[in-house]
Amino acid sequence: MTVIGITGGVGAGKSRILEILQKEYGAYVLFADKVAAELEEPGQEGYRLLVEAFGTGILGADHRLDRQAFAQMIFQDSRLLSEVNAMIHPLTWKAVREKLKAYEEKENPVSRVQTEAGYSCQEGAAGKGRPFLAAVEAALFDEQSKEICHTLWYIDASKENRIRRLMEGRGYTLEKCLDIIKNQRSREEYLALADQVIDNNGTLEEVRRQIARLLGPCSDFHGQIGKQSGPAAFRRKEGSIENSKKERQDP
Repeated sequence: MTVIGITGGVGAGKSRILEILQKEYGAYVLFADKVAAELEEPGQEGYRLLVEAFGTGILGADHRLDRQAFAQMIFQDSRLLSEVNAMIHPLTWKAVREKLKAYEEKENPVSRVQTEAGYSCQEGAAGKGRPFLAAVEAALFDEQSKEICHTLWYIDASKENRIRRLMEGRGYTLEKCLDIIKNQRSREEYLALADQVIDNNGTLEEVRRQIARLLGPCSDFHGQIGKQSGPAAFRRKEGSIENSKKERQDP
């Protein structure tokens, strides 16, 4: 199974890319923040660690984490945010790995064809293979968590577009947008970690073309085994894609 990591700052439009991968390429999509939220529920290890570190003042009347108040507290203090990440991220990536493994075993229990890119296909009744693709979305990857993925895509968008999307889509104030962006990784840090870059400042069709350049057209994607147009080949295309990545690093 090929696993694509999807990362980028808030408002970059990661959901647009994930929707294309899910609906048009059949990808299994995991959201790391949702996995983390599950771990922060009462009785879970993440919940225990947070209460031990910050006390019961972070809980609401129902004894669950008051997410809105807690998020406001940590996003205003980069030190606190780093402490929380150090507690929750290892648990989250362990759970993500387990979910990916469970999905692959469920979807592909019998016959698999292993390709050079490390993805697997299930043999169908007609002898055709279906590529298994998964996408993991997370705002924060590092070298360790990146090991889960075969490739990491950075979703790039201008600061102006990000702010506009947040204000229009989530109703955030300009001040809130700037506070959140300030405490996230810089564009340069994302670029240094990413394998590929998707420019998400343009139209939906422009984004589709970029994805097709990496994975092949979605019409050709399904049923590919060992052909040069699907995910078995896209990692071998890194030389040509790398040039576009470097070009995109210029503001």
